[in-house]
Amino acid sequence: MPRKLKTFQTSLGFYDLAVAAPSMKAALEAWGAGSNLFHQGFAKQTEDPDVVSATMSKPGVVLKRPAGSSGRFAEHSDLPSDLGSAESGAKREKPRSKPAKKDGPRIGEGDARKAAAAFERERKRQEMQRRREEAAREKQRERRETATAKAQAALDAAEREHEDKAASIRSGIEAFEKQAQAEDDRWERERERLRAALRKARE
Repeated sequence: MPRKLKTFQTSLGFYDLAVAAPSMKAALEAWGAGSNLFHQGFAKQTEDPDVVSATMSKPGVVLKRPAGSSGRFAEHSDLPSDLGSAESGAKREKPRSKPAKKDGPRIGEGDARKAAAAFERERKRQEMQRRREEAAREKQRERRETATAKAQAALDAAEREHEDKAASIRSGIEAFEKQAQAEDDRWERERERLRAALRKARE
């Protein structure tokens, strides 16, 4: 049976985030947080009826609003309107006194079960999407590795062919050098013989 959902809230970057999830761990996974924001004091469970109502209508979906605002949470949100404005910061009104605490939302057992089931469906959808993306990345990696191996094999084959040809040329050069040396030696002997014959004829 799906676990009962709770609403969790945090702030990341330019946005406040909220999600209906069965646990803090599930909320952190939904936010893609790399650390435990709850232990660090940057996230909390909320009973705000407006926030709870918004998240329970889309369990497992991360909703957001401009950071520090009191607007409604939604899947898509504009950036804060006063980003980096020193002037607006100077003219900002003093914070109003906190409104009276609202009563928590009345969520029936049937609605809670429906929300929990919807969360589970959304979790499975997101998991399936992650698996599809991972499979696509794995396929791309395999194609890249295959192409790399093919290119490496072609390079290795070309290098081997070059080395064989170079070795053959070097071997030919060495043979020619030996022939040239042998010819030089033969000619030296022949020249000495002919010179001796010449000297004898002159005597």
